[in-house]
Amino acid sequence: MLLAEPRGYCAGVDRAVETVEKALDKYGAPLYVRKEIVHNRHVVETLAERGVVFVEETDEVPAGSVLVFSAHGVSPAVHEAAAERELRTIDATCPLVTKVHQEAKRFARDDYDILLIGHEGHEEVEGTAGEAPEHVQLVDGPDAVDAVTIRDPEKVIWLSQTTLSVDETMQTVQRLREKFPQLQDPPSDDICYATQNRQVAVKAMAPECDLVIVVGSRNSSNSVRLVEVALNAGARAAYLVDYAREVDPAWLEGVETVGITSGASVPEILVQGVVDLLDEHGFHDVRSVTTANETLVFALPRELRAARN
Repeated sequence: MLLAEPRGYCAGVDRAVETVEKALDKYGAPLYVRKEIVHNRHVVETLAERGVVFVEETDEVPAGSVLVFSAHGVSPAVHEAAAERELRTIDATCPLVTKVHQEAKRFARDDYDILLIGHEGHEEVEGTAGEAPEHVQLVDGPDAVDAVTIRDPEKVIWLSQTTLSVDETMQTVQRLREKFPQLQDPPSDDICYATQNRQVAVKAMAPECDLVIVVGSRNSSNSVRLVEVALNAGARAAYLVDYAREVDPAWLEGVETVGITSGASVPEILVQGVVDLLDEHGFHDVRSVTTANETLVFALPRELRAARN
């Protein structure tokens, strides 16, 4: 059994989940959160049991309540809607997503066409595009490039959703560059360090694996990408599960080496559940495949930082 390192919680998810827990401690239940705080079923269900109410939009929140914005970020229109209802907002947006928002604002100010590579309907994409809707076009994969039109070939830049597959994103960029040779790159890499690190670890592990199990939820973009990366890197089979109980014993037939990893919003307890299940099926030896060590930590939102004595 091979365990990919790094896996699981990234700094942005850690900060977002802790933000909700600390806000619960400070303000009590019910505490409102717009959308899922992070894309993980277990995390959302656990917080709901503690009195967190997950809503789709701000108009579902009673006026004057406390509302937390999820790690994926929101558009200025959502901030305005919350202010109109006099909601006390706490922004748990991942700082790496905020960075992409700032890039979108900056290039919109300079009147660029911004080509945002990402998945249609994903909350992060909606938030980023909402910073400059008249300047941003979504490009959902290489096949979407043909439909893109721009005003000035010298003023076009690409940005991306932070949780994409590095390889697929670069394929899209290559297609865009063939069409728009003067396409500019973002000032710094938009795909988050944790997304990249988890993909690199899976690539290192997959060639040895008959089966890769990715722990993560179906609506978690980076978890879904890990399954694709595992298969592309040589794993014979790869599956996404939320919980150990979803592992089909038939997957294990004839398998000698199983690899395990987890998406950036997955608590380690869920990975341990899969390890324990595999142990029951005779996979006793555990070896880590380590490609990076992560030490990044993000400070909590200002409203929740402990007062220094």
